[in-house]
Amino acid sequence: MPLVTHPLPALSLAEATALQWRLVDLIHTHFDGHAVLQAGDLGVVPGLGRPRTTARVERVLADFFGAEDAALVRGAGTGALRAALQAVPGGRRILVHRAPVYSTTRGTLEAMQLEVLQADFHDPDELARKAPEADLALVQHTRQRMDDRYDLGEVIRTLRKAAPGLPIITDDNYAVCKVPRIGVQLGATASTFSLFKLLGPEGVGCVVGAADVVERIHRAAYSGGLQVQGPEAMDALRALVYAPVALALQAQVVQEVVDRLNAGEVPGVAAAAVASAQSRVALIQLAEPIADKVLAAAPQYGAAPYPVGAESRYEVSAMFYRASGTFLADRPDLAPFLLRVNPMRAGAETVLRVLRLSVEAARKQ
Repeated sequence: MPLVTHPLPALSLAEATALQWRLVDLIHTHFDGHAVLQAGDLGVVPGLGRPRTTARVERVLADFFGAEDAALVRGAGTGALRAALQAVPGGRRILVHRAPVYSTTRGTLEAMQLEVLQADFHDPDELARKAPEADLALVQHTRQRMDDRYDLGEVIRTLRKAAPGLPIITDDNYAVCKVPRIGVQLGATASTFSLFKLLGPEGVGCVVGAADVVERIHRAAYSGGLQVQGPEAMDALRALVYAPVALALQAQVVQEVVDRLNAGEVPGVAAAAVASAQSRVALIQLAEPIADKVLAAAPQYGAAPYPVGAESRYEVSAMFYRASGTFLADRPDLAPFLLRVNPMRAGAETVLRVLRLSVEAARKQ
């Protein structure tokens, strides 16, 4: 029985290359030739509240994503989402998709003591009914469940029509530089994501969106210890230049791996599918319930056994990992059969060789 998934659209290599060139063009626009060769300044600059370099990088990012403003924050993707939710005034009731909530997001909602309202984002009528009851909405761009297939732009348009003033925050982690447009480019109030997942330094997150939301984030993070310093901002910006093309190549490898597995290239594999779970990965269903044994064997053949930042600069080897808890929530019976593989910087030949050897080793046990 084939795996049925609904992955997000992926940028082609040509589209990713154009994205890289546009970002570099914006760097030319906002930095002169001397400044772009500097590491960046430090400290809470009077009248600005953060390093000048950080503010300049934020301007590049705002323009890159077509937003009014941007803020670099501590705490990577989780910190960015938390900062954006806290910057929405008076928000007590939050509307989310009827699906398992990502664990770190759930922690934020609980810490903020938000009343959670749910609607099926595939059902525009229910979404429209629920929207006026909420003070803000949170939409996760990537898939929370295996059968998720909603279109982010359509969800945002439905919310805007039903509740025109409703703040809409999108969690765009695992989607930025992989898809044609993120939440803020589709009409959301703000998009949040991790720059660590885009080859940047540890702990740096980003919020791009409405100027008033970003201004509140900057005011709340005025303390020197909460600043993303100039050298970190420059590091994140330089790294982001390389992310679109790297991720487009990765998406091509995922598709090739899935196609070759479904053609029967690796014995012991029943089916494979491309899935946005949370990263764009090859979701692989084994013919036998030996997923744990396969995952235990894979590291001896060079596979990474767990994530660092889920597509961080440290992750070069293909990652062989268990299927996500949110994906398995509706189908726990698949857990012994299912694994996800993210090629990272590896090619299809490497991924398939490691999988073949790992399956063989697991079946001999």
